[in-house]
Amino acid sequence: MPDDLGDFFAMPAYKPDEALVTLRRALRECRPLVEQPGSTPVRFTWQGLPAIELARTEGAPTLSVALVKRPAQRPDWVRRPLASSAEQRQWLDEVRRALARWDHDD
Repeated sequence: MPDDLGDFFAMPAYKPDEALVTLRRALRECRPLVEQPGSTPVRFTWQGLPAIELARTEGAPTLSVALVKRPAQRPDWVRRPLASSAEQRQWLDEVRRALARWDHDD
């Protein structure tokens, strides 16, 4: 039996490149969102207004994500890093709640 059970039960390392692909796919499935082709950072719009930005953080194993408080021509961004799959799932749930709120308010 290994002495270092902590390593045995450790979560797999977060892979930002794979996470970026997964997030892009999940956000494209959220129908009100439209991905802007060829943009860096990756951008999504909601009804033609900026809504989401995704970027790989240089020098760190994280993704930098940004969600607007409310879509507008001059958006107020809420930025945060994602460093694990759990944080990624929580942020995606937050995006879905925001989309539902924006649709309801509109």
